[in-house]
Amino acid sequence: MRTLFEHLRLAEPWWLTLLIPFLFLLLLRRGKGAAAAISFPNVPILAALGGKVRQGAWNFGLPLAWLALATSVIALARPVWRNEYQSRSASGIDIVIAFDLSLSMEIDDFVSEEGRPLQRIDAAKSVVKDFITGRPDDRMGLVVFAGKPYKVSPITLDHQWLLNGLSDLHLGGPNDPRGRIGTIEEQGTAIGSALAASALRLDARDAKSKVIILVTDGANNSGKIAPLEAAEHAKTLGIKIYTVAIGTPEGRVAGNVQRFPRQEFDLPTLQKIAEMTGGGHYYAQTFSKLKDYFKDIDRLEKTEAKSLTVIDDTELFPWFVGAAALFAFVAALALSFNPPLSS
Repeated sequence: MRTLFEHLRLAEPWWLTLLIPFLFLLLLRRGKGAAAAISFPNVPILAALGGKVRQGAWNFGLPLAWLALATSVIALARPVWRNEYQSRSASGIDIVIAFDLSLSMEIDDFVSEEGRPLQRIDAAKSVVKDFITGRPDDRMGLVVFAGKPYKVSPITLDHQWLLNGLSDLHLGGPNDPRGRIGTIEEQGTAIGSALAASALRLDARDAKSKVIILVTDGANNSGKIAPLEAAEHAKTLGIKIYTVAIGTPEGRVAGNVQRFPRQEFDLPTLQKIAEMTGGGHYYAQTFSKLKDYFKDIDRLEKTEAKSLTVIDDTELFPWFVGAAALFAFVAALALSFNPPLSS
């Protein structure tokens, strides 16, 4: 019943006003007449002497005639079965997120909203997930990197696939409780190679705006392409790069990963990359700041989504016209072959 009311529409409902006099006449017919002024006790005896009026035609044919009239009026109101389809166009912004998966991302120098220590990778995954979810009309891709870049998801509007790939990212290595190999086996931080791989994927697109969001906690120490060289290449392709450095100065990797732990932030290079390409540079030392910076990027790269509603109407009035014709034909037959006349 709910589906019926959702899809059934009247294209010209004002024709239904013709049913008002129809209902008025129907009520008058069913009403009782005026009471007799003078009673004649012998009238029933006289009526019994004559032939009985054949009421079957009226009891059967006249209601069909009324029904034919009613369905004709409904047909004039043009009932339709309406299906509405929402067509949503993408904003024209293509975004690739370059996500650092080096072992230093396991440092738990962030604090969750519940007050518990939070690893950098978990903080970054949480914020990136919210960013992806909040931009359903953008095409996005995901490239992760450590010693080399690795494509997790192509540039797509299928954000569930993208989120599944993000959720499956893990570091592995000597501190992994399951003894797993990380998503990327080669260790290091190949920022230049990651930017070049991201730019290569965006270059094949025809979007009006192309953006790389680099999330990293280190300095470039791997790969064959320098970060500034990759940024220069991205600039010539019209790609903006937003660099987001995460972590605190006190954060250090475990001793079994690096014999002499040190911070490898190269903030000047990250800032230069952003300036060269017209993007922005951020340094998040807390979880709340990281969320704020991604909200800032979200505002700067505003989506211009367009929604189009397509209406598909299937005309139903021929069915009502056919029903009206059938009711009228049967009523005419009933009244012609069994006229309500006295014998």
